[in-house]
Amino acid sequence: MALILHIETATQICSTALSLDGRLVEKMETDDPRSHARRLAPFIDHILKNNNVEVSGLDAVSISLGPGSFTGLRIGVSTAKGLAYGAGIPVIGVATLQALANRLVSEHPALLEENEANGLLLCPMIDARRMEVYTALFNPRLEIVREVRADIIVGGTYDEYLEAGPVVFFGNGSEKSSEIITHPNAIFIPGIEASAEFSIRPAESSWERKEFLDNAYFEPYYLKDFIATVPKNKIIPPQNGRKY
Repeated sequence: MALILHIETATQICSTALSLDGRLVEKMETDDPRSHARRLAPFIDHILKNNNVEVSGLDAVSISLGPGSFTGLRIGVSTAKGLAYGAGIPVIGVATLQALANRLVSEHPALLEENEANGLLLCPMIDARRMEVYTALFNPRLEIVREVRADIIVGGTYDEYLEAGPVVFFGNGSEKSSEIITHPNAIFIPGIEASAEFSIRPAESSWERKEFLDNAYFEPYYLKDFIATVPKNKIIPPQNGRKY
């Protein structure tokens, strides 16, 4: 059992939590867009001071590894590395999609009980813009059934699994998918967002197994290459009919 600080910045949610022996002590989070750089450090500072904990008094820092937002992941990972390196404590990596699935399991036990005998699968979705999502498939025991992918959502994307039984779709990529995935075995649960609170269970398991990241070399799980874009209002218009 351990005292662990948890950081979640893989989506639009900026979240941090403190746990002791696998139980939530305190958390702070916001869904204010693009606030990770401004909010994460003050959240951590508040939680630690409010509970009379020094960074050096932590047993580990856990970080949500993605997939998700490039900027959010970089901010979270660099913060976790800095805290852990300075305090000489280990870093625990948590798969973002697994943490999302853990939230669904924790908050909707009746849904699982009603459908587990029918081969229920969990499909957490993180928005990857346009009609693309980052996703994986888990069973109700949070064992992975299909590895993480970037899926383009069309009508039959998950028919192979939906024909076999119910599939629960959730996360911030599921709302746009609900308009396209109309199979009768598709179940959509709104309001399941990323939160550091739901990194506690997988992080505690990793702590007990002593599964730590190499602080010098680990990177977030971006899944796709970063493509920089220029906002339309920043594009210089052509002068004198010339094209650039």
